[in-house]
Amino acid sequence: MKCSGNSLSRRNFLTVGAVGGLGLTLADFLQMREARAEQKHYDFIEPKAQSIIHIYLPGGAAHQELFDPKPFSPLEYRGEMKTIKTNTGEEFCETLPNMAKIADKFAVIRSMTHSEAAHERGTHNMFTGYRPSPALKFPSMGSVVSHEYGPRNNVPPYVCIPNQPNEFAGVGFLSSSFAPFSLGSDPASSSFKVRDLSLPAGVDETRSSRRRSALDSVNQYFAARDKSDKVGAMNTFYERAYGLISAKEAREAFDIEAEPAALREKYGQNQAGQRMLMARRLVEAGVRFVTLTYGGWDMHSGITKSMKSQAPALDQGLAMLINDLDERGLLDTTLIMLSSEFGRTPKINKDAGRDHWSKVFSVMLAGGGIKGGTIYGSSNAIASEPENDPVGPGDLATTVYNQLGIVADKELMAPGNRPIEIIDGGKLIRPLIS
Repeated sequence: MKCSGNSLSRRNFLTVGAVGGLGLTLADFLQMREARAEQKHYDFIEPKAQSIIHIYLPGGAAHQELFDPKPFSPLEYRGEMKTIKTNTGEEFCETLPNMAKIADKFAVIRSMTHSEAAHERGTHNMFTGYRPSPALKFPSMGSVVSHEYGPRNNVPPYVCIPNQPNEFAGVGFLSSSFAPFSLGSDPASSSFKVRDLSLPAGVDETRSSRRRSALDSVNQYFAARDKSDKVGAMNTFYERAYGLISAKEAREAFDIEAEPAALREKYGQNQAGQRMLMARRLVEAGVRFVTLTYGGWDMHSGITKSMKSQAPALDQGLAMLINDLDERGLLDTTLIMLSSEFGRTPKINKDAGRDHWSKVFSVMLAGGGIKGGTIYGSSNAIASEPENDPVGPGDLATTVYNQLGIVADKELMAPGNRPIEIIDGGKLIRPLIS
């Protein structure tokens, strides 16, 4: 695979000018670039994943009450909840009994860290791999995957369940044609129906064909006169919309009622379970990147009661998703990522909750070439900061992209013809990869 690091961009020529005063010739500069590219190529492991399911817990999920309990710290730090042994001998919080039984099938990063403890900024970090910038809107991982690979099997490349969860899950500086397709309703609802998968009332196939012919004529007229991204993106949008309506594969992929009732029960007849079951159906059908959200984890008060309310459905659905993909032979090619924008404070506050904390938190990865039974990094005795092997959002994103075969330092073109790396400076977390 050839890295984009050895291409001559506008920025490269500016760099040549800058180093000219140091006595470097163009040949010297190109040789340096080639050496850099070769080194980055070396730091690339053969990809195994074909799809990603990103399960996002909005609000900032407490690492102490999930994957990183501190049973030997004082009560005001460890909280009220007990721990449970995993099948690998590690300890999780008692909120995850089903996950503890299959800990050999996934990895946990206990040393995630960044410096943004505000919801919006932390969310931006985790969806894009970049710190927020007032000068540029960065694309989400889902939109980058859509940009790099496009649709497969007549289904959208990037889908959000039930809707795009935040502005940072979108296209950023990329064309709007790489935006996610949102279901529009919750798979757990008895009235669940995916929007835009059928013709409007009163419109039959003949009438739809006439409308499409008319639209094609209009599009050709404007395309011939306006070469802007907006025209091309709108054409792509309509083409994919018509493809969804006409494709049997798309309609079947979104038909959760086709799943056996017993299997739906195993996932859980709730938002977490049914959204994860829908995600499995979508990657099975060919969707490359699925983002789903579950719950509200901003637990400033009563954290024990809140965790006991929300965690069981997460634990049941996530464990079932991993096992279901494994039984179908899809876990090796499907990467599951469970994340949140940050963690919670080491110390329980006066309202029996925990506040925002970005200095250390946990992320779970499963499948897609990730080494099961792995605990990477650690937090200190009170879960206030990384003890060793800190992992930033750029490192996480670089590793996820690697598993899909995307070189993280490839340059994409931002407005103004500016080359921007997919991820700037992220490191591949090699111990996580099998």
